[in-house]
Amino acid sequence: METHTQSRPRERLLAAAKDLTYSQGVGVGVDAILKKANVARRSLYEHFGGKDGLIAEVLRMTTDEDEALYRATMQAAGDDPRARLLAIFDWLGEVVKDPDFRGCRYLSVDLALTDPDHPAHAITRQYSENVKALLEAELAKLGHHDPAEAANELMLLIDGTLAAGVTKPSSDPARLARRLAEQVITP
Repeated sequence: METHTQSRPRERLLAAAKDLTYSQGVGVGVDAILKKANVARRSLYEHFGGKDGLIAEVLRMTTDEDEALYRATMQAAGDDPRARLLAIFDWLGEVVKDPDFRGCRYLSVDLALTDPDHPAHAITRQYSENVKALLEAELAKLGHHDPAEAANELMLLIDGTLAAGVTKPSSDPARLARRLAEQVITP
């Protein structure tokens, strides 16, 4: 007897919302999410209290995944802090070339959600702080004279790369950002 394991409604809602909010933005309708997840509206409210709660939970999930990608990228570059920091821009170059790339999920959320009290903003701010802390730690290991400020500059280059990857992909934004990053990380 063959059994089919079907994910539970909560997991299906998360998967559908993760996909649709990235491909279509956080303005995607609840009905589209429910249809893709193949769940009843009641499941959305039972598990997340509504669309805002679902978006917040998707962001919590994706920030963990994306922070792990930054760590893995740096670890794969070895022990040299300079190489580890520049590897991020090499990786971003591959990210923005992906045909399914739609920009930075977190920048998109912050721009689309105009309510400053939306729970998503706290999550995107924390994500940004976590990535900045990774950069700052590497800059400190490198002996940079102002690791905090340099980490802010690298974050600006990362955000710019991800934005330009959508709006000006032919400009090869990751390559340009990497060149600027080399200047920022020089102690």
